[in-house]
Amino acid sequence: MTRLSTADSVRTTPEGLLWEPGPRWVRGRKGEFTVVDSRHPVYVWEPGVPVPLYAFPREEVREDLLRPAKNPPVGTHTGSRIFYDLEVDGELLENAAWTFPAEDLAGHIAFEWFRRTGRGLDHWYEEEEEIFIHPRDPHKRVDALPGSRHVRIEIDGTVVADTRRPVLLFETGLPTRYYIPREDIRLDLLTPTDHRTGCPYKGTATYWSWTGEADVPPDIVWSYPTPVPAVAAIGELLAFYNEAVDITVDGERLERPVTPFTHTLLSRPAP
Repeated sequence: MTRLSTADSVRTTPEGLLWEPGPRWVRGRKGEFTVVDSRHPVYVWEPGVPVPLYAFPREEVREDLLRPAKNPPVGTHTGSRIFYDLEVDGELLENAAWTFPAEDLAGHIAFEWFRRTGRGLDHWYEEEEEIFIHPRDPHKRVDALPGSRHVRIEIDGTVVADTRRPVLLFETGLPTRYYIPREDIRLDLLTPTDHRTGCPYKGTATYWSWTGEADVPPDIVWSYPTPVPAVAAIGELLAFYNEAVDITVDGERLERPVTPFTHTLLSRPAP
């Protein structure tokens, strides 16, 4: 079994991968079958991809469920050439797993996550908590802090929220998000939608759209009804995309930031 020392810091391979040993107990399941049960996972960052994935020692993977891929993809996962199909309970999942060409990661297998790519293992756990989309980045913090700032939110000049009891969510690499009690929001100006997203740091979000005539992207308001325990303070509160509305905090109008969500918002079809 290949063991990577937890004393190592983040390292770079000649292929451009970053990797770091992880200390968490990780399990991956497909339906009722545990395919991965690892106490020695490795975080891997691919070039140009901001979020990590996991790779696992072969000895901690159900290799008996893997088959050489019948139709391996080309040009994916940083030059990987060895892919596997996963056969579970009579169902064959194509290209659900692969190995990286990097010598540093020899003897390790990575898996697709269903909720991120639409294929692969559909349930993942770090210790006893289920996680979604991708592993939580060990170098990223998400803090939800109750506050007393005066936060006012406007859309096309209309005040849609005004509160002095927000919860401020600080997430590495993103602007501060202001979560606001429903009682302090003009819910009559919003309508719920069927849009849903998942976040490994917060949970599953539900959305609302603006009902006015302003040129505003759909789904600009969201909430986490049952957030993960680490950010329980935002439960049932609503947040607005800083990228699409005007936010004033303690009398200071904030500039609209440009973030990875900006393009996504603009590309969404009108409601």
